[in-house]
Amino acid sequence: MEKNIIVAVTGSIAAYKSADLIRRLRDAGAEIRVVMTKAACEFITPLTLQTLSGHPVALELLDADQESAMGHITLARWADWIVIAPASANTIARLAQGRTDDLLSALCLATESPIAIAPAMNNKMWQNSATSENIDVLKSRGVQILGPASGDQACGEQGEGRLLEPMDIVQALSRLAVPSRLQGKRVVITAGPTYEPIDPVRFIGNRSSGKMGFAVAKAAVEAGADVVLIAGPVHLPTPTGVTRIDVDTAQSMLDTVLVEVGDSDIFISTAAVADYRPKQVNDNKIKKSKHDALQLELVLTQDILSTVTTLESKPFVVGFAAETEHIANYAQDKLQRKNLDMIAANQVGDGLGFSVDDNALHVFWSQGEQVLPLASKTQLARDLMTLIIEQYNAKNST
Repeated sequence: MEKNIIVAVTGSIAAYKSADLIRRLRDAGAEIRVVMTKAACEFITPLTLQTLSGHPVALELLDADQESAMGHITLARWADWIVIAPASANTIARLAQGRTDDLLSALCLATESPIAIAPAMNNKMWQNSATSENIDVLKSRGVQILGPASGDQACGEQGEGRLLEPMDIVQALSRLAVPSRLQGKRVVITAGPTYEPIDPVRFIGNRSSGKMGFAVAKAAVEAGADVVLIAGPVHLPTPTGVTRIDVDTAQSMLDTVLVEVGDSDIFISTAAVADYRPKQVNDNKIKKSKHDALQLELVLTQDILSTVTTLESKPFVVGFAAETEHIANYAQDKLQRKNLDMIAANQVGDGLGFSVDDNALHVFWSQGEQVLPLASKTQLARDLMTLIIEQYNAKNST
């Protein structure tokens, strides 16, 4: 696990397990920095965790020495992951509220890196509706929840609320983290809808929000790739480290893809590209008539995926299939018909797929398939990227 990981320790008796967690993460190949809350220092000393991590422990938000060396913004940019273990009920509440009055909460608000929390608290505190609501808020923001486990607790009670064992946390992070295997590779990704003009005011479009494509671009950067994101008309911030090119129509997306894809290693088409466009685009706004119906003649757009797969030096090509029915059959047909290396299919309609934060995928390739269950699009993109890397390496090792 060649990742830069911040291990944040909060006020819980389970803080003693953080020492073992740091050691096991380092054994797995991770580089570690430690952040501790004031309450955590009552249970385990910073010197212990400094010795195990090999670096000074960050304690204060407004420490002049720390801010001049590796302050919270620098820490936020350094981290590939932030892991809060143990995460107390108080810390969970503070994160849900977006507080920034201590180092850990400010760090979590400032980072674009994924966050995982391993809760540890009394079983009654874990079951309290306030904690449940806070956990739901964090899940909706893409925070990964690791545990808790069930069993004997320090208070003498039994129930759910124990911190996961350090090795279980390491294994969970290994599954969640995108492997850094795309160093030196160039990945081109399309995302969002296309708008096909009818006149200067109206267009034919679709409901794609671009969220999945932007999440895939972020996952590719996490894997070390040089990423170009060709985006249709969407209102999303550009992921850090991504080169973004904005387009509007299917033709402009195709033209840009052909410019960018030539020296790419992987092409991922998540965009919902229009299949048809108006044959005639009016120069002026079409005026409404009380008596006449408006008839539009539509013509096929040039298929971007099929065009890329016919290139002489085609990259590894991944398509998407958004379907309302017969998802597996349509996806497998598209995989073969368009000569794709992989295809990720999902159901849309009735509140699924477009404009939501969660999704599920059924991924196919020539020799296999895998279902990626419902998850945040951020995590789903990481799971998909891991599959893409595996199949890309398998193809290029033969």
